[in-house]
Amino acid sequence: MNFAAELEILIRARYPLIYIVSSEEMRVQSVIVEIAAKRQKKVFEWSFNTGIVPVGTSIQSHKGRNSPTKDPLTALDYVIDQIEPAIFIFKDLHPFLGRNNYAVIRKLKEIALHLKNSFKTILIISPVQEIPTELEKEVTVLNFPLPTRDDLNDLLEKIISDIRQFKQVSVELDDSGRERLLQAALGLTLSEAENVFAKIIVKDERLSGADVNEVFAEKQQIVRKSGLLEYYPTTEGFSQVGGLAVLKDWLNKRAAAFTDEARAFGLPAPRGILILGVQGCGKSLCAKAVSTQWQLPLLRFDMGRMFGSLVGSSEENVRRAIAVAESVAPAILWVDEIDKAFAGSQSSGSTDGGTTARVLGTFLTWLSEKTSPVFVVTTANDISQLPPELLRKGRLDEIFFVDLPSLEERLEIFRIHLARRGRKPEDFDLAAMAEAAVDCSGAEIEEAINSALYDAFYAGQEITSELILNTLSQTVPLAKTMDEQISRLRNWAEGRARNASMPRELQKSLIA
Repeated sequence: MNFAAELEILIRARYPLIYIVSSEEMRVQSVIVEIAAKRQKKVFEWSFNTGIVPVGTSIQSHKGRNSPTKDPLTALDYVIDQIEPAIFIFKDLHPFLGRNNYAVIRKLKEIALHLKNSFKTILIISPVQEIPTELEKEVTVLNFPLPTRDDLNDLLEKIISDIRQFKQVSVELDDSGRERLLQAALGLTLSEAENVFAKIIVKDERLSGADVNEVFAEKQQIVRKSGLLEYYPTTEGFSQVGGLAVLKDWLNKRAAAFTDEARAFGLPAPRGILILGVQGCGKSLCAKAVSTQWQLPLLRFDMGRMFGSLVGSSEENVRRAIAVAESVAPAILWVDEIDKAFAGSQSSGSTDGGTTARVLGTFLTWLSEKTSPVFVVTTANDISQLPPELLRKGRLDEIFFVDLPSLEERLEIFRIHLARRGRKPEDFDLAAMAEAAVDCSGAEIEEAINSALYDAFYAGQEITSELILNTLSQTVPLAKTMDEQISRLRNWAEGRARNASMPRELQKSLIA
């Protein structure tokens, strides 16, 4: 059932108090006016600045203002005195529903009994949900949905129609470009989408599918204002990731899974992955590369920001962060080193009063039940700290194990890092360097090249294969200093996780 149909049923059933959570007052109001016209009811609106006025009264108009009803108690008396069937829209009443406004709370509780026997309804529109305990049994809560793709498409058509009269503005939108632009705009309110489309037109004097980054910038503002998630701008693509062919292939096949064609084909949106493996082997880089490849915003979920000092605030922070991620969906939510975030969740009851366990429970419940297109990328190093509840199917699509790079992967990593630093890979003895870098992670190979660059710059010469080989000879790989832990990680991954670098069939034949 859509929002309008559900709201109409509640009004017809004489629900007295309906609380609509939304920041799009005008969109909600237009729905209410349509329902009122069908049910032959009058519509009034209230705000602290105008008091109760007929709906749609201009902000400049002083004629329709009712100053005494600016006070919410007087406004509620006005509702009782109204005889004809009517709907009363109260905008931003939530500041008057706090603990210190018992008079307003009590008045609403009393008026609810009166409205049940009348053809009048009070609708409260607010961007935040603030319902005192005294009114929990009287108030019905509805969440107003964000614009759908069709809503955004109608807005885009209207904007294109309006700008065709301006010859200096060109519209370069084919079907593919339109789909990319609308896909990027999902999660914005109509007002935000209209603003960002206008910004693109003013900035470039054109409208095209290549302007998705401007839409992401608008979503970045939403994330910044939340203060809980970090918007992570990325430039790295899969071309910057050495090896990991199986993981890349798996992600490439799901690049178009958020489109309408995928929905029509019956494909569910991918839920997420856990990337487990040795430190410095590209787990975090993969999360950034997915964002670039799929052209979706990347949100970094920092568990350290979630934990608050007040009882219950940590769980509320997680819920708010999830709500922000869903509001800008489709998006990628990156939870880095989740093993450290939830370390000690098993003993949480005796160490932190159960806070970590409750936060974990909130996050895992969302993973299981989420329907919004938020793709979750979690990374971990230590499997002993991973909660077993996270590993079961249904919460994430797949678990990938990232091992130390093979010889071919080390060759590719050397090529990538040398090219990024303006050097021609063919000028170096890549085979010798890849052989010398056995047991080195991708991060250690990068650091070896950086160290050789410092040595070359200090000596006033160009970097050579010999300088890199010399740096590698002085490097003690993490694989040697943490040999026991890495062996334990590999043993655990056998049969429990997919190898990110080689197909499962090849992995089984090598083990055999």
